[in-house]
Amino acid sequence: MTAAPQTAKRSLLLKTRLGLGAVVLGSGTLLAAATLYFGMQNVASRLETALASETRMARYAALSTQAATFLVIATESIQTGQTVESRIDRLSPIRDQIATTFLQLRSDVEDAVAAVQSLGLDEQSRYGTQSLGLARMEALLASTLEGLADAEADQARLRAHVDSFASAFDPLLSQAVNTEVLFRNSVLAGIERTRLVLTWVALTLALFALLSTAWFYFGLVRPQFSRLDRLRNAAVQVGQSEFAISLPQTRNDEIGQLYGETNRMAAALRQRQAEVDAEWARLNETIAQRTRELSAANESLSKIDENRRRFFADVSHELRTPLTVIMMEAQIGQRDVQTAPEVLATIENSAAKLNQSIDDLLRVARSETGELALEPTNVALCDLIQTIVSDIQPEIDSANMQLETGRFPDCSLHCDLNWIRQVLLSLIRNAIRHAREGKALLLSGKTVDSGVQIQLTDNGPGIPDGAQTRIFERFVQGGAANSQGFGVGLALARWVVEAHEGTISVASPVPRNNALGSNAGTIVCIRLPLAKA
Repeated sequence: MTAAPQTAKRSLLLKTRLGLGAVVLGSGTLLAAATLYFGMQNVASRLETALASETRMARYAALSTQAATFLVIATESIQTGQTVESRIDRLSPIRDQIATTFLQLRSDVEDAVAAVQSLGLDEQSRYGTQSLGLARMEALLASTLEGLADAEADQARLRAHVDSFASAFDPLLSQAVNTEVLFRNSVLAGIERTRLVLTWVALTLALFALLSTAWFYFGLVRPQFSRLDRLRNAAVQVGQSEFAISLPQTRNDEIGQLYGETNRMAAALRQRQAEVDAEWARLNETIAQRTRELSAANESLSKIDENRRRFFADVSHELRTPLTVIMMEAQIGQRDVQTAPEVLATIENSAAKLNQSIDDLLRVARSETGELALEPTNVALCDLIQTIVSDIQPEIDSANMQLETGRFPDCSLHCDLNWIRQVLLSLIRNAIRHAREGKALLLSGKTVDSGVQIQLTDNGPGIPDGAQTRIFERFVQGGAANSQGFGVGLALARWVVEAHEGTISVASPVPRNNALGSNAGTIVCIRLPLAKA
């Protein structure tokens, strides 16, 4: 592995450059937000000012209508020759309306002066002229009302007052309306100018954002991708045990520092790989030696196992003859009425059970050599269960237990009757031996797929998880340490069931909805094929 360059250009740390780029992008965003905010504020203020101008124009229109009404009422009162009191009474309502309108307009004009000052518009002098016009209109109205209230004035003089009001009031009102129109147009023009300014600012900020993003990506982020790809390829090489790695340390930023650490790691791994290869060679030699020793030990164990099977076979053969004689003598004694039939029957049953145990030992011994021969026939399931219950009931009663049987399907099995009978009896005897304190056993069955499932449930202490996979091994017991027996029952059961193309399994503890009591309990499940039609 060639050494990596040790000199690196001094440069800003990568996180510093990324931070500066983020600051630039963030500043552009803040500038755009501020421009949008203040621009919208300016437009909103100008719109409010324009709406206020429209309101004042509406008030001037109302004032024009009120002035026309005033002229109509005044002219009518003069022509009809009404008294001064009657004339003043008729003019009072419209006079009050005009006074209210003048009051509102003065307030509106004051607000308008404040608005143009806040917006920076050069309209103060124009609104000063408009205030003067309002004062003149109010003075003209007051003078006209004073003339109409003169009791000594004749019709001609009264008409002259009215004509003077009409000729002077209308130009003043028109001037005020024109002033408002010019102001409103000025405000709308300002809104248009603001829109154009905001448009150019938005375009400028958009261009700035594009340029900043392009600089951030192409000038800062994208160059790091190739460096990271090179680092990823180096990591792949390390994962493939290729440690000849040389990453260039041209920059002193975070990735450059990572390059240096990767180079040092590859060198250390290369040295370690050489040490591991040497250790592996020594280990292979040790394994080869141990394998030879294990082969010799296995050969010795095979001979021991062969002797064990021969021992079981010899013991079974040697014990079968005297047991057969005992059974024959017991049967002969039962024919003699002077002997005790009950005692002889007990002798016969005990000898038969002992003979069956020896048969089990012989079957286990033969199972290792594959000498077991099955004689399958079609067997009615209900008859098989009835026979098993009848055979095992004395042992159940002796153990002070209860065996319940569920409802079995009306079907037939294709099996070796003797072997399956021995398997089920062995399972029940095993439950009697290990679950005696639970008092209860349940034998049930049902059809599943193309076979039958037979379950034996007990209320015993259960089987630990670690022992459930070992109880089917020979000479292994799932109960307490002081359990009696050879430990061949479940091993033989599994061998027989699998020879029938079936399965056997155990589950503990029993689910609460299926439990027979408060103990953990165990379920042994056997699946056997149905007889073919």
